[in-house]
Amino acid sequence: MTTIVNPWFSVWTKPRSTIRQIVDSDPKRLTLLLICLVGIGSALDQMSKANVGDTLSIPVIFLIAAILGPIASIITWYISAYLLKWTGGWLKGQANLVNIRTAMAWSYIPMVVILMLWIPMIAIFGGELFTTETPNMDGNQGLAMALIGFAVVQAVLTIWCLIVYLKMLGEVQGFSAWKALGNSLLAGLIIAIPVVAIAIGVGMITG
Repeated sequence: MTTIVNPWFSVWTKPRSTIRQIVDSDPKRLTLLLICLVGIGSALDQMSKANVGDTLSIPVIFLIAAILGPIASIITWYISAYLLKWTGGWLKGQANLVNIRTAMAWSYIPMVVILMLWIPMIAIFGGELFTTETPNMDGNQGLAMALIGFAVVQAVLTIWCLIVYLKMLGEVQGFSAWKALGNSLLAGLIIAIPVVAIAIGVGMITG
């Protein structure tokens, strides 16, 4: 087997061989750390969209993200892995829960990079990333263009994350990337169907 010197780099271009080496050597390697980091980034993104900076200071926002983000991310990680194993079994998937969690965690490397982008973004845009009113960005074309640039980079990294995820999940399950997509869609439906059914039921009752 070809030795992969550094999975942090090889994951970008060789996701299948990278995850194979990891699960064959140490499947729990850094997985919890990666999931916690992704949780922090996700929490910051959600609070930015919710404009929580209208009522909270930047230090408080980051403190909340650092505490609640990892907790939510770990819970989601475990539930998602279980659903992927369950629905993957319908497709003759071979992976156990540990290897599925490993594939998920390491596929999030691009999302960890997105988390790191918050450092220059805070330095450039400040608290306006979390507020409804953005007078500095509105009045500065350079800042507006920079924000668009960061958004493009984040979009590209998110797409790359999805590609890496499908290839890594496919590798541990013994699937193609397309079959891994089907595995993921089935897992998503397991959650979506009861949620939609409850929403419809509530709507009928309240309507």
